[in-house]
Amino acid sequence: MSEALPELSIELTPTMVVSTALATMDFTPVHHDPALARAQGSADIFLNILTTMGLVERYVTDWAGPAAVVRRINVKLGVPAYAGDRLSLRGSVVSRSGGELTVEVRGAVSLGDHAVGTVVLSLPEGENPC
Repeated sequence: MSEALPELSIELTPTMVVSTALATMDFTPVHHDPALARAQGSADIFLNILTTMGLVERYVTDWAGPAAVVRRINVKLGVPAYAGDRLSLRGSVVSRSGGELTVEVRGAVSLGDHAVGTVVLSLPEGENPC
């Protein structure tokens, strides 16, 4: 069983990278200071993990609808998601049991996989994802 979710593509502008880091109170310079990020060996500023997790959750819950409740998220980070790149999220339902769905999610950037994992959701009886 595999039901594909529609792809979500997000432009990682410098403003988006900086504002989401600050919104999550992550003041680590590699998320908002390009010169410092480069001095530490990065190509540019990059997404923080809280932003990545939020984007994965948003991707799945936007598809599943407002009745969905996230039960578990298990995501492994891969390559950095640098400002100026594009994050493409793809997913598929890999299991349904009772009112729970398990969705495999992959978020890729130009360097490869940025985030790979699963999201388990529950839906009220009779509810179907959008």
